[in-house]
Amino acid sequence: MQKEINKVELRNLAFEDYKQLKNSMIKSYPEMADSYWKPDEIEKLLAIFPEGQLVILVDDVVVGSALSLIVDEKRIDKKHTYLEILGNYTFSTHNPEGDVLYGIDVFIHPDYRGLRLGRRLYDARKELCEQLNLKSIVFAGRIPNYGQYAKKWSPKKYIEKVKHKELHDPVLSFQLSNDFHVLRVIKNYLEGDEDSKEFAVLLEWNNIYYDESPKLINLDKSVIRLGLIQWQMRSLSNIEALFEQSEFFIDVVSGYNSDFALFPELFIAPLMADYNHLTEAEAIRELARYTDSIRKKFQEFAISYNINIITGSMPLLENGNLYNVGFLCKRDGTSEMYTKIHVTPNEVHHWGMKGGSEIKTFDTDCGKIGIMICYDVEFPELSRIMANEGMNILFVPFLTDTQNAYTRVKHCSQARAIENECYVAIAGCVGNLPKVNNMDIQYAQAAVFTPSDFAFPSNGIKAEATPNTEMTLIVDVNLDLLKELHEHGSVRILKDRRTDLYDIKKIEK
Repeated sequence: MQKEINKVELRNLAFEDYKQLKNSMIKSYPEMADSYWKPDEIEKLLAIFPEGQLVILVDDVVVGSALSLIVDEKRIDKKHTYLEILGNYTFSTHNPEGDVLYGIDVFIHPDYRGLRLGRRLYDARKELCEQLNLKSIVFAGRIPNYGQYAKKWSPKKYIEKVKHKELHDPVLSFQLSNDFHVLRVIKNYLEGDEDSKEFAVLLEWNNIYYDESPKLINLDKSVIRLGLIQWQMRSLSNIEALFEQSEFFIDVVSGYNSDFALFPELFIAPLMADYNHLTEAEAIRELARYTDSIRKKFQEFAISYNINIITGSMPLLENGNLYNVGFLCKRDGTSEMYTKIHVTPNEVHHWGMKGGSEIKTFDTDCGKIGIMICYDVEFPELSRIMANEGMNILFVPFLTDTQNAYTRVKHCSQARAIENECYVAIAGCVGNLPKVNNMDIQYAQAAVFTPSDFAFPSNGIKAEATPNTEMTLIVDVNLDLLKELHEHGSVRILKDRRTDLYDIKKIEK
């Protein structure tokens, strides 16, 4: 990626986007430079089916699009050409009462490929298909590499080679990886498509939630998947090695469709090995030099892997003061900083750290969350303020050297889950780090804790990792259960507080 991305947005196409849409399409199809959508065609699509036309923007510039129609299933049972499915660009084939979402175009500007933005467009199409209660998504995909093999293989043979990963096709390989299956090959589909020899592959994705008796589908996401990373401290030669190891874990938890990845507190500490000849206070200030680069890289990972990343924590030097901070890198490309408010005596004595002064919650595409770094979870007032602001999930990146230190974090986290009727996810570092002063041993056990009532595990533990072993923990939490608990639980802790006698509130500065 050539420059830092500040924001990624996926939304419906507006006619005012046309100029940027055209520019990106021309860049995407250099071999068909004159085949871009014309203004009147876009205007028609927006008039007949506005919700089916999607764009993805990077820093407010359109860099990709997915366009579609609704058609009758019988149309795809017949052999057809691209012009026929478009009604020769009149879009007369669109039927609001049809049962199939037909994709008529998808593209991503070449400068923004590799960030999995195309996958986001496909995921948005799938959500639309489910929301509209349509049977499936169908489209005819080009096979642009087929021309290189047309003399020795039939399209059927070529498709089999791609399916078995013996060959890579930039279009077909992508579609198959997105759960589309091949219906049949269509001849003479797109006139002038020499790369594909005018063949296309009719592909389909089935909506498993389709109901022939249409009903409203709950559009709010209630089940959130958490990916907790129990990080092994190891020697790292440079920051690139840190990024490589981090990306491995992000790839793993993203591969399981996690909504969040949680890293531990100060997991970047191995980079201090180069400064072990300095005092501990000097060494950690050298480590702070990496913080901005790490934030930028994790923002890129959040976009590329379509996941919200909580970066654990790292030192930040600001106006001569040293803080322990982390970043919530959202999958839309934005980021927000959080700061450890209560620093431990050890952090003050060895590093000269100071505590932050802002208590806040964060809005995400999975609802409102809170983040507290390690020692902060031992102060119940903070999480109560967050709960009052609507927090459903509290994330706690931590770093503990001994089992009794971990016990404090664990049991306080469980208490926070019970008293605030929320989920609490914790993740820490494990192993030894002999070449870094004041960071030599670690003890951790990642876990997700729940409230204590009938809908939840009887011990209040949704899942736990193996202690002191590098691993990931993938856990689903259901926000609907929290809503039910708040209103109809055996006890209703948030509702039954005697605010006529006591209350907790922030001090406005």
